Amino acid sequence: MKKIILTLILLTASAVISFAQVNREELSDLPPVVFINYEGPHAWVNTREEIRQIGVGIGRQVNERERGFASAAEGMTIEQRRSQTYTFQIGASNRYFIIHCVSAPDGDKLDADILGLGVDAGVDHVRNLRVIIQGYLQSAYDYSASDALLLAEFITVYNAVYRGNWDYFTGRYKNLVMSNLTRERAGLSIRYDEWPGRTLLVIPLGHGGLSSIDTAAISDRRVIEEMRREDDQGVPQRQGLVDLMEREADQAERQAQAQREQIRQEERQVAEERAQTAQERQQIQDQRQQTQEDLEAGRITEQEARQQEQELASREEAVQQQEQETARREEQIDQRRDEAQRLEDFAEQRTEQAQQQRQEIASDQQAAIVQETAGGVLGVTIERTAPVPMGRLVRLNPVNRREIRRSPLDMVHSRTVMLLGGRIFAIAGEARGQGAVRLIEINQTSLEMLKQGENDIRAGSLIWATGNDMYAIMVENGRNYIGRFDLNLALQAKSSVEVHNDASVLIQQGNLLTQRPDGTALILNPADLTEPR
Repeated sequence: MKKIILTLILLTASAVISFAQVNREELSDLPPVVFINYEGPHAWVNTREEIRQIGVGIGRQVNERERGFASAAEGMTIEQRRSQTYTFQIGASNRYFIIHCVSAPDGDKLDADILGLGVDAGVDHVRNLRVIIQGYLQSAYDYSASDALLLAEFITVYNAVYRGNWDYFTGRYKNLVMSNLTRERAGLSIRYDEWPGRTLLVIPLGHGGLSSIDTAAISDRRVIEEMRREDDQGVPQRQGLVDLMEREADQAERQAQAQREQIRQEERQVAEERAQTAQERQQIQDQRQQTQEDLEAGRITEQEARQQEQELASREEAVQQQEQETARREEQIDQRRDEAQRLEDFAEQRTEQAQQQRQEIASDQQAAIVQETAGGVLGVTIERTAPVPMGRLVRLNPVNRREIRRSPLDMVHSRTVMLLGGRIFAIAGEARGQGAVRLIEINQTSLEMLKQGENDIRAGSLIWATGNDMYAIMVENGRNYIGRFDLNLALQAKSSVEVHNDASVLIQQGNLLTQRPDGTALILNPADLTEPR
């Protein structure tokens, strides 16, 4: 396994993925990636941490091997480090393993880690597969938990998108990677029962730090288009990756600046060494001439002249060695200058890619708002019937009848949803455990809960509205009352007497008609909910 460290391997980041010129008509014909997971009972259930530790264990061994490679490369030049070629495997071949593939630069082709699922691999849900990958990325490449999980999601979608596309893998990855892949196993099937023994996930490698994984590769146009099929168009994940790309760019820019500063310091030292060796050469030349003059004038003997010449030759040899060392340092400076330039180019490319993706995300969000406000209509699903019919809100396109957006709230009492003053109100929840039944307001755009009331509402109550007032059966100390609420869900009045569990509300001729606990009719003042005298 190779944790790509900048000082060990620096790949040329030359491929800029364009997001602005996506042919969406072409991509819309591609089959969607919908993972089919096992949802039935299990003989035993591993905790999330136990699952993550599968990846952590493999990644930890990778990290240890990486330290050995970094130590061995300390005496190499930058070019020698970049030209290293090696591969090794970590893990159990029958369960979970990594094949790490690193080789010399080959255009814009990539190195990769290959995650294999052996015949005895027990993972049967993409959620758990992502947790394994998360643990691996954390321990092998020092990613944070959130970044690792985000990358894991993109990696699984990426491998599902390109499953069986041998031409893609051949054109994108180096020969060493391809020699460890097979056509029928490359990528990830959408079916969990086709994973064991038939899966080699490809994880494209970058050049270290936040860029250990090549984020541009796993978020190319096909992957992004797949993300856009989600109800929320994959916006949270896409925004998260854009944030990571921007941090990649910042890190690379800081590394480039550090390289530039080191280059400036070394250039000053080299200039001083050049001046010193030039001065030494001049002194040797002057002393050699003086020796000749002294010999000719008879001030020294032939033997003394030969002795002085030997001393000068020794000094001259030392100067030559110093000049060779200086030349070697100048060559290293040139390599560092190239390295700094590659980092700056990479930072610029990542910044551009992030900006392009941000523009796409903003465009998608704006289009969703326009679509929802202009053509969408609200609907309610029923997903359970006990203790009362409950489900969630959806926004539908009235032309093609497709869902535009689905609410994450799945406990909205379906018979209570109402539009009042351009706002959406309902009763939601279940009085079980820490749950409660409350009046809520729902965001028009996201269909998420915007706010909730503070008073318990009886399950099965309806909402009755008149003007800016809403009435519902509330529960207090186990007893039922009629409550009047404003549009901020605040209680304005509570009936002075109890009412029936299934009471109704009818307002006519300035009166509110409902029922007592025994079922008999009851008249209340609609404002303060007291009985008229």
